[in-house]
Amino acid sequence: MNIKNKALKILIEAIPIILMIILIPAIINDYVLTVLYILIMIVSFIIKYNKQEYIFFIFGFIVMVILEYFFISAGVEVFARNSLFGIMPIWLPFLWAYGFVAIKRAVVILDK
Repeated sequence: MNIKNKALKILIEAIPIILMIILIPAIINDYVLTVLYILIMIVSFIIKYNKQEYIFFIFGFIVMVILEYFFISAGVEVFARNSLFGIMPIWLPFLWAYGFVAIKRAVVILDK
């Protein structure tokens, strides 16, 4: 597979993440945004799901909640939206978790 095909496939894998990021300023309610993120992820997993991707998703979710908590506690990051534990937006771990899946998929594409 040539580099242009790989780049196109990676871009296609990034579409859900791009859509999620575009929705952040458009949807003010964090809970509605989280539901939309979950719907986007469900559709994405229905379209394409590889065995054991749930491990990357769960790992990304848990690790990023912990790391974001430390970053915020250390003053490295500040969020105006703080619907999860009063410190970060509730949709953020979902975005990161799906990001881990997308990165895994990109690595598989590049590995071919």
